[in-house]
Amino acid sequence: MSQCTDLDLAPEDAATEDEVFSDAAAYRSYLAKVYGSFSLTGQDGPSGDGDISIVNDEGFTSYIRVYWKAQELTTDEAVIAWTDAGIRDLHEHSWSSENQFVRVLYYRIALIVSFANDFLKQSSDEKLASNGISAEDQEIIQEYRLEARFLRALAYWHALDFFRNVPLETEISANIPSQASPLEVYNFIKDELIDIESQLPDPGANEYGRADKAAVWMLQAKLYLNAETMVGVDEYAACVEACSKVINEGYTLEPIYQSLYMKDNHESNEIIFAINSDGKNTQNWGNTTFLVHAAIGGTMVDSDYGVVNGWAGLRTTKDFVSKFPDMTGDIDRRAIFYTDGQSLEIDDIGVFEQGIAVPKYTNTNLAGEAGSDPTHVDTDYPLFRLGDAYLMYAEATLRGGGGDMNLALDYVNRLRERAYGSVNGNITSTDLNLDFILDERSRELYWEATRRIDLIRFGQFSDQGIWAWKGNVKEGRITESFRNIFPIPASDILANPNLNQNPGY
Repeated sequence: MSQCTDLDLAPEDAATEDEVFSDAAAYRSYLAKVYGSFSLTGQDGPSGDGDISIVNDEGFTSYIRVYWKAQELTTDEAVIAWTDAGIRDLHEHSWSSENQFVRVLYYRIALIVSFANDFLKQSSDEKLASNGISAEDQEIIQEYRLEARFLRALAYWHALDFFRNVPLETEISANIPSQASPLEVYNFIKDELIDIESQLPDPGANEYGRADKAAVWMLQAKLYLNAETMVGVDEYAACVEACSKVINEGYTLEPIYQSLYMKDNHESNEIIFAINSDGKNTQNWGNTTFLVHAAIGGTMVDSDYGVVNGWAGLRTTKDFVSKFPDMTGDIDRRAIFYTDGQSLEIDDIGVFEQGIAVPKYTNTNLAGEAGSDPTHVDTDYPLFRLGDAYLMYAEATLRGGGGDMNLALDYVNRLRERAYGSVNGNITSTDLNLDFILDERSRELYWEATRRIDLIRFGQFSDQGIWAWKGNVKEGRITESFRNIFPIPASDILANPNLNQNPGY
């Protein structure tokens, strides 16, 4: 310290904040970083210079990878053969505040919020003016700010879902954050989405993979559908309204179900908002690269799925398989199962051949052509799609949201006609009830990270529902109700005296 007397010197080997943001293109690059934080893990691909260093394997820190595990491995839809520390805890419902996957999920959400907050700080009117950004570029950057606010709201929605009681911060600050109530977080998300809705581009008018009005409506629908469970507020009518906006915008069901999960799914008119994946330009060990590779093992041929090797991890349980009329997919085409050499019963979760394989995501197209890279896949992750909007409309209507029951029935039967290839799978109004909706959501949306939140909403996740190996018992068992949400990581509790741990942990 005594040797450094000129404290105004700028760094010689790196650009300063003001230098970087004097170029209007930097704001687009920074917005790309916020978007990329939902799938990428750091500054170099497929790994290197990671954003999060709290675990040894950078691939674990991919947001969609850890988000998917939390939503699916905790349910009847998925088990995994691997033995990484803490991963079996998810299906066993035995996780603690020290679990590395819970920690990564929490810190990745917080990091996305921080990136969005900093982007909004760097793109304020004052900053843009002081950095000499032209009026024309300022207008474009104002649109970027709306997207950053959407991404922040999306991250907070996941925080509310997984952890409920989290800090609510909208600015970068050196102050220790305070813990907000679930209702405060809910109201923040609700108000943000209402405020930005009309200002975002119309559905389909933005670049693919970027937020528009329809993405806002889908996030609103999910927020409102789960409001009663999460914060005790009845918002089913608002859910119906949000779903109707999406449905009336001209989106159409993909004629062939599996094409929604293939390398060219960016061409689908059913997908409303996706987390983009490109085998050459977004290489990482998470996102759909994980979902394709981890589901391949046993006697499966890797090249059939457009990759060079399977990771022999993910399968499903007999409880999920039983929701379909058979395993072949000849009746309900959504049953994308691989059965050769696989047993329905699971006596050892660590053996890939025990449990039915589910190659739902693939790095090929319908013609069998492989993606641009045999390791890192081109398949985008469909976060929001029309099929989900149909089912949310039907459920919210059944829960008293004031929707049209005839329309609700029609929307469900549109999905079933695609699944069965005819009207043979259609149901009648007497079949359309909440129990049916829960099962139909599983058939339609399995492995799309909706199962945990659906089971919680229907009261069947912890102390009610039972499925194979839940609670580390082959037959399954009920678990404690406090596991409907995850614990705040112990490391954050120790670092922040303003935080209280979630009950039960």
